[in-house]
Amino acid sequence: MLTVLRVHLPSEIPIVGCEITPYVLLRRPDGSVTTDDVPDDAPVDGHFLRHRWYRIQSERKVAICSIHPTEKATLQCIGCIKSKIPAAKSYHCTSQCFSDSWQHHRLLHDHANSASKENGADEEEISGRTVSNSTPTNVSQSPGLSNGSIPFYPSNNVERNGGDTSYEVGRSKVYTPTAEDIGHVLKLECIATDVETRIPVGACNTILTSLVIPAPTPFPRRLIPVGATDVKTHSDSDGRLTSLGKFTVLSYNVLSDACATSESYSYCPSWALSWPYRRQNLLREIVGYHADILCLQKVQCDHFEDYFAPELDKHGYQALYKKRTTEVYSGNPKTIDGCATFFRRDCFAHVKKYEVEFNKAAQSLTDAVIPPPQKRIALGRLIKDNVALLAVLEAKFSNSGSDHGKRQLLCVANTHVNIHQDLKDVKLWQVHTLLKGLEKISSSADIPMLVCGDFNSVPGSSPHSLLAMGKVDQMHPDLAVDPLGILRPSAKLNHQLPLVSAYSSFARMTGVGGTLDQQRKRVDRATHEPLFTHFTKEFIGTVDYIFYTADSLMVESLLELLDEVALRKDTALPSPEWSSDHMALLAEFRCTTRSRR
Repeated sequence: MLTVLRVHLPSEIPIVGCEITPYVLLRRPDGSVTTDDVPDDAPVDGHFLRHRWYRIQSERKVAICSIHPTEKATLQCIGCIKSKIPAAKSYHCTSQCFSDSWQHHRLLHDHANSASKENGADEEEISGRTVSNSTPTNVSQSPGLSNGSIPFYPSNNVERNGGDTSYEVGRSKVYTPTAEDIGHVLKLECIATDVETRIPVGACNTILTSLVIPAPTPFPRRLIPVGATDVKTHSDSDGRLTSLGKFTVLSYNVLSDACATSESYSYCPSWALSWPYRRQNLLREIVGYHADILCLQKVQCDHFEDYFAPELDKHGYQALYKKRTTEVYSGNPKTIDGCATFFRRDCFAHVKKYEVEFNKAAQSLTDAVIPPPQKRIALGRLIKDNVALLAVLEAKFSNSGSDHGKRQLLCVANTHVNIHQDLKDVKLWQVHTLLKGLEKISSSADIPMLVCGDFNSVPGSSPHSLLAMGKVDQMHPDLAVDPLGILRPSAKLNHQLPLVSAYSSFARMTGVGGTLDQQRKRVDRATHEPLFTHFTKEFIGTVDYIFYTADSLMVESLLELLDEVALRKDTALPSPEWSSDHMALLAEFRCTTRSRR
């Protein structure tokens, strides 16, 4: 007979929108043990496994802490009520919790007041209050408790035999908690059932979850207009630029599941590191940006095929993918990562795809310049399995310039230069190789270009200098690391693409105001790049970029940069709110065309 040996949940904390797939260990009639499901349409020896999910509702109710969602709240911030901040973000479990989170919490007030002013609302100014001035109230004394105007949730301290009501909410093995489940305990029953009589046989295995919590929701990042700050290039005097269509581009290292380990990110709760949670959170974030083009890095092969491609297809995106090569990689072939580029089918059509495998380029390089006795050592240094994905797209938006009717093409490069910091020569060589490939495409067609990705290179490094300045200073300290001689002569380290970093536009913004001043503070004055795009306990800095050809594209808007104080609430990234250790970058561009005066 079919027997349930054990039922286990992957995470103790269920989250709204994050599906729960239980681990069920079965013994089949032949004595074999399996974790495969046995549905009623494929019974084994006349039996199938029946699943029932129940929501257990209690008469007792309590608010949940906004910082520690597994704890009951005892305090509520009055300032949040005055600022009309969602009630769920106003609760804290202890006064120490409120005090410790105050630096971040006051940003909620500032953000709400800033939005209120921008919308022209007449709101009381409360930003900048101290903890004593924003004294939280005891929940038991809050008037909101008696009038029911604030959502409250059942307590986890309830009796299972009185005052509880169980509602059936699911009949499949997998269950996805909904908003109605928030604050309630879920119960799963698994039992072998006769396929003909539908009568259960054997013992019923039951498991309870902890309270269902809402998915943490950070404040939406705003798109900041910077259209008047665009740079002029050396060729602007040859003609004038005429505005054409606008589009948005997102670049995001999403952190592969294979790398999202508790060993690497011990400060992040295990449930927030789990792939079932992170994939839902990442998709919600990515789709919420409504970008026309998505350049994602660190996308696992199996997750691209099973999740990102089909899910983003539902939102109108066509997918292109290039996984890393496997000459160095020795893990599971399904979990190797790569670069994924998506574009909205109603905005762009796919014209051509180029795949750059730096391993092949390394082989060609060693054959050409490395003496045979040194080839093995050279290849060992150069081969890192990195790739780049280049997509040539045709815009479907209508042109309003003088070249009406001409095809508007766009080349989008997406790469992840995943190389150890000690191998500065290899990193620079890969970026130079990519740029030379883009130059060839540029010479064959008058086409705007975007170069997006995680370059693992901070501002001022030789790869960044090559990208942003078109060359590398011959005295740059990075050039001292060149054991293979692949960077000599250094004069060859150049390119002719008029590339500019999109986020450097923040440094050139004119005018005054809360939003503008706020973004300027998040940009390095010396490099004009964000202070960070990668934020972990071990490293804080900028390694992600969106470069564009400034003679054919103009930056109209940029997605606001995240605040360091707010991120430190959860120590670093990833966190329950942000599911990658990198920050997504997004830029809105306007195509331009050149016409003679």
